Amino acid sequence: MKLVSFKHANGDVRAGWIEGNTVIDMNYVSEGKLPSQIKEFIQKHEHYCSVVEDLKRQVDIGIFDLEEVELVAPLPNPTSFRDFVAFETHVLNATNRAGHTMAKEWYEIPVFYFSNHHAIKGPNEAITRPKKCVRLDFELEMGCIIGKEGKNISAEEAEDYIFGYTILNDWTARDLQMQEMAVHLGPAKGKDFATSIGPYIVTKDELAPYRVNDRYNLEMTAKINGKTVTEGNFKDIYYSFPQMIERASEEVTLYPGDLLGSGTVGFGCILELGPEVHRWLEPGDEIELSITGLGTLKNTIAKADMLDNQSKNSLKSSTS
Repeated sequence: MKLVSFKHANGDVRAGWIEGNTVIDMNYVSEGKLPSQIKEFIQKHEHYCSVVEDLKRQVDIGIFDLEEVELVAPLPNPTSFRDFVAFETHVLNATNRAGHTMAKEWYEIPVFYFSNHHAIKGPNEAITRPKKCVRLDFELEMGCIIGKEGKNISAEEAEDYIFGYTILNDWTARDLQMQEMAVHLGPAKGKDFATSIGPYIVTKDELAPYRVNDRYNLEMTAKINGKTVTEGNFKDIYYSFPQMIERASEEVTLYPGDLLGSGTVGFGCILELGPEVHRWLEPGDEIELSITGLGTLKNTIAKADMLDNQSKNSLKSSTS
């Protein structure tokens, strides 16, 4: 299944799935048997998926053309968000650019930081550059959504706890990040203003044809203003998602709806590519991330007129 969240005509955010070029409103077509929000679907997906299979054979109402709806972040409200740094090439490139050497500890454990799960953005949503930032960057990543509660999960059993996957763009204000990380703490203000996911969540069974042991053979590409700047593959990741889940769940409970990021694929950001390949992002730039089987996630860096329109739309929604 490809699960989405979309805005209904009345402004409500609804849950659904994609069939061809259409979106099915799951709550409407099931007459309330399925929830209206994706997080609730994930929490009880083992029961709800059987309901969906029955409905697929008889759906003839509650169907919208994809072009008629506005897709938002497929999981607008993750329970938490941990972002790992699991691609060796990315870490080597980033440390070299900064004039540092690779920490031996990186090879001992999958490392992660917590980011802002209240700042999740969706496909085609304008991203606002922080006012103090002049070095705005994208990061091409894959996101993993937890589907079952668990603690002290081993890598061998972690597959049972994965619900599905999505594309993830970990927007980064490099200047703010470098300033704060100089005191040897992880990134916070350099990351917490926005993270994009989407355009949908693909359940893990759909990626089975691409599986190679505990990894996936998935092409990962990034375009800026229509020009390809990055080409990588998820199979090159050093730590697999099961290994990340094992690390994240040590003495801590993971919950359905938790989001894990893979970290940036090698050469998957401007920091690694360098200014000789592309300048830092500016208002009006369109960033397009694609991963085999997961679709394409597009966002534009907001210009002043976009921000004005967003403010007007917010005001209109609050007074209607």
